[in-house]
Amino acid sequence: MAEQTLGNPAVVGLAGFGTTTLLLQFHNLGWMGTGVVFCTALMFGGLAQLIAGLQEFRTGSNFGYSAFSSYGAFWLALGFIFLLLDLQGAPNTFIGAHLKVGGTDIGWFLFAFTIYTAIMFIGSLAIHTAMVLTFLTLLLGFIGLDLVFLADMKGVLVITALDLVVCALLAWYMMAHVIFRQVYGRDVLPVGKPWIKKTA
Repeated sequence: MAEQTLGNPAVVGLAGFGTTTLLLQFHNLGWMGTGVVFCTALMFGGLAQLIAGLQEFRTGSNFGYSAFSSYGAFWLALGFIFLLLDLQGAPNTFIGAHLKVGGTDIGWFLFAFTIYTAIMFIGSLAIHTAMVLTFLTLLLGFIGLDLVFLADMKGVLVITALDLVVCALLAWYMMAHVIFRQVYGRDVLPVGKPWIKKTA
């Protein structure tokens, strides 16, 4: 009997991460409210990405298992945070909700994921260039949000949002790389070489 070919859960994880990240930046740029963003965070960036992460366990990839599960949980947590803030009557903006709370809770939440992202960025150096650039822009984005929420530097929000738009597009690029490679039988969208070679 021929061995069954399994789908790659990364195509769902990257889609959920990229889409939700992009929508949040549309909000941060003032193009939309939070309602759609955080419903997407709960279902696509959160639940779907978390399921993809749990499926990565079967592939033996600790990097994918950790990344998709952790960022899926991140989006779920952020979605629930803003649902709770909405019940408290917080303004319907990312920054406004923070100001309504009057503290730095969201900032420290983001800072914790900044540290996690720094660890994953180091790991990405041994995968391929597209992964490195994705985690580099994500790390820079988290640092920018840390400055916004912990240092009250709201002036960096626009450049941070634009950086994270690039991050979202890179995630979609990697998703398309995996899908196109299978459906076309060749590497249509190259992702580049690792920046650091693995040791034997």
